[in-house]
Amino acid sequence: MFSLRIMYLFLYNLFQFCGHTWILANTIARFLMFGQDALADTFYSVGFVMSLCQLLSILELFHIADGIEKARLLPRFIQVVEKNLLLIMVIMLEEIQTKPVVCVQFLMWNILDLLRYPHELLSVMDTPSVAMLWPRYTLWIPLYIVSVTTEGVMIHQALPFMKPTIFPFLKNATMSSSVGFYSPLMLYLPVLALGASVTVWQLLKERKQKLGKWSRKIKKN
Repeated sequence: MFSLRIMYLFLYNLFQFCGHTWILANTIARFLMFGQDALADTFYSVGFVMSLCQLLSILELFHIADGIEKARLLPRFIQVVEKNLLLIMVIMLEEIQTKPVVCVQFLMWNILDLLRYPHELLSVMDTPSVAMLWPRYTLWIPLYIVSVTTEGVMIHQALPFMKPTIFPFLKNATMSSSVGFYSPLMLYLPVLALGASVTVWQLLKERKQKLGKWSRKIKKN
């Protein structure tokens, strides 16, 4: 039955799908035109749209909490926080914006989201695609692990630039005093690994539930 909630959810998923399609198409087209030189300019060409899409993804937490989207809240919360924290870091650090790892990370995020949003879009319309069900709940998991690994690499490359950017008064400070502020940034890496492990565990449970439900539906028919 038509409702404003369903229409809103449809438009939200459609917007995210179009946004990530544009980002991926733009990134690939620029790489084909300019080669490796395009890697350094990825953030400047698609960073605004990427930031907008990821900022709006916070709404998904309210979708799940409100019940209009049926998904596990914890893994989605971890994924949203990971991406937005990393984007804030990239936006703050001009030195990291031209790194090739930013282009790789954006590509991974877009591939993951283009596996998810079309499926969500069809599910809102009550016409889920069997062809998209398996990639959404199976291929998505190893790609997510690769994406988190790339996030760790990006954070590691950004750490040397974080000290003078976030704490400018540390430029003339002693090494011992700078370590006190630098350590919490290093601690984010194991926190990221822990959060990713919990997310993968939750995603495996969700995969078993979704694919099992679809298998039982096929057997009944």
